[in-house]
Amino acid sequence: MKKIVLIVSIVLFISCGGVKKTQEALNSGNYMTAMNKAIKNLADNKTKKGNQAYILVLEDAFAKNAQREEQQIAFLEKDGNPANLETIFNKYNQLKQIQERIRPLLPLTIYDEGREANFRFVNYNNAILDTKDDLSAYLYDSASNVLETARYKMDYRNAYNDFKYLQELNPGYGQTAEKMDEAYQKGLDYVKVKIENDTEQVIPERLEEELLDFNTFGIDNFWTKFHSRPISKMKYDYALNLDFREINISPERVNETQIIKEKQIKDGYEYLLDENGNAVRDSLGNRIEIDRMRTVRCNFYQFTQFKSAQIGAKVSITDLSNGQEINSYPLSSEFIFEHIYANYQGDRRALDNELVALLDLAAVPFPSNEQMVYDAGEDLKARLKTIVRQQQFQ
Repeated sequence: MKKIVLIVSIVLFISCGGVKKTQEALNSGNYMTAMNKAIKNLADNKTKKGNQAYILVLEDAFAKNAQREEQQIAFLEKDGNPANLETIFNKYNQLKQIQERIRPLLPLTIYDEGREANFRFVNYNNAILDTKDDLSAYLYDSASNVLETARYKMDYRNAYNDFKYLQELNPGYGQTAEKMDEAYQKGLDYVKVKIENDTEQVIPERLEEELLDFNTFGIDNFWTKFHSRPISKMKYDYALNLDFREINISPERVNETQIIKEKQIKDGYEYLLDENGNAVRDSLGNRIEIDRMRTVRCNFYQFTQFKSAQIGAKVSITDLSNGQEINSYPLSSEFIFEHIYANYQGDRRALDNELVALLDLAAVPFPSNEQMVYDAGEDLKARLKTIVRQQQFQ
């Protein structure tokens, strides 16, 4: 019985805590928060006795929110500034949406007062449509004016964003789609990309193609287009140069290391004798056997094949409108080829397990210089990708 009482008390405590927070939101003027909490609880179970308080909060918050929003709308409309149209439009929509969320819950009965909760619903459709028309005309005229008078790419981008919003708000309005495309094309940055090789080594063709293939970089830059094969008569905004300064490839080396290993191993058994040379027996009269140990020796020869490639490069970004280099980044990358194998002379039982595993390996062909440079370039690609992704061209 005590357990049941405790569970009921906990449930009541949690319920009261939820109502208290909802009431606090109402009292502090956070009407939307109070309505959201109340609607959520009532949607779960509107007839639950413990949810009666949420009905009263919802009724009060709805009335106060509608009054405040309508007063603010009236003030903004009286102000007459077309820049307020978007705010007015959003407020009307919010008022309509909260009504649509409450409507499915009706009727909401307040048992203690013997009545149903009262919500003054208003048809905002005409106001929404009228404001939408006014806002559409304002956005269209404003964005069109920016498009016609723009001096900088950011102006075109701002016009594009307004046209895009207008297209979502009122699809097909005027020539919105055509003007949006025009603003996008004029707001684009075009970057020509070039690789220069100031080293005495040949850059593998495959690596050069991958470094220039920005489509595979996964760079989602809406306002920037990279051209690794510049188009004649195209006016480019920026140049991105990847300059290979040095490519160093080490000689192919094989280093030999000799290790001498010794180990005591079991080699049969012998009988245990006492100090007088007599056989020692166990309690059953059997002669006691002991392991006979011997030392084995092995010469272990470890061979390490080694070759490395280092690349040093510089990425520079130039503003072609004035010829100024706006950013430069050093790049370096290294790839190491290393292969270990071994053989032996003597008794391999003297070797530890990790050394024995190397005996199953043999020498392998060294990678070509071209392959070494390509492998070193893999890391270079990742670093170049990071630089391009972080670069703000405007």
